[in-house]
Amino acid sequence: EKQHVFEPKPQPVTQFRRFFERGDLPISIKHGALLGVSWKVPPEKLDYVYNLPLFFEGLLERTEPFAGAAYQGLQELIDAAAEAKPSKLAPCMPSVIVPLKKCLNTKDNAVMCRAINMLQRMLRVDPAVGEVLVPYYRQILPTFALFRGHNKNLGDGIDYAQRKRENMGDLVAETLELMERTGGQDAFINIKYMIPTY
Repeated sequence: EKQHVFEPKPQPVTQFRRFFERGDLPISIKHGALLGVSWKVPPEKLDYVYNLPLFFEGLLERTEPFAGAAYQGLQELIDAAAEAKPSKLAPCMPSVIVPLKKCLNTKDNAVMCRAINMLQRMLRVDPAVGEVLVPYYRQILPTFALFRGHNKNLGDGIDYAQRKRENMGDLVAETLELMERTGGQDAFINIKYMIPTY
């Protein structure tokens, strides 16, 4: 059986879905014109080390309402940690790496883009995340190296998915720049080591 390097891999049921179906997560679906999530507890009061990796793993979901709930919930969780002193996101990074790596290894464009967008959001909301991330470059950068040149060749056409931020090549380049800016003095050397053409 042939395995192609860029093909999406099948996904098992996530812990996020199990907990969501059991009602163990601090969110519920808010129905209305736009689907959203409502929190049973304000997100800033939650245990980030426990919840953040769980929501990150939820990004692996392709089925609604789980996919939407995980994405929306993770966005609100990250935004709630803005300006927190001491940082709420930085201590979670070691436990976020595994689900983040799982998302990147799916080779599924939508899943990867959602995960990369959330990584960017974390780096923007809390710059302390950048330096904590440096030792984990070896886990996440090989996939970045693989998809770095993954731009659509449209000639003079227009990419209407641009606003959805799903163009992998651009997203990877943007994230690498953000990682270099927030990662302190060792960031560039480490990125260059993993991606020599950077």
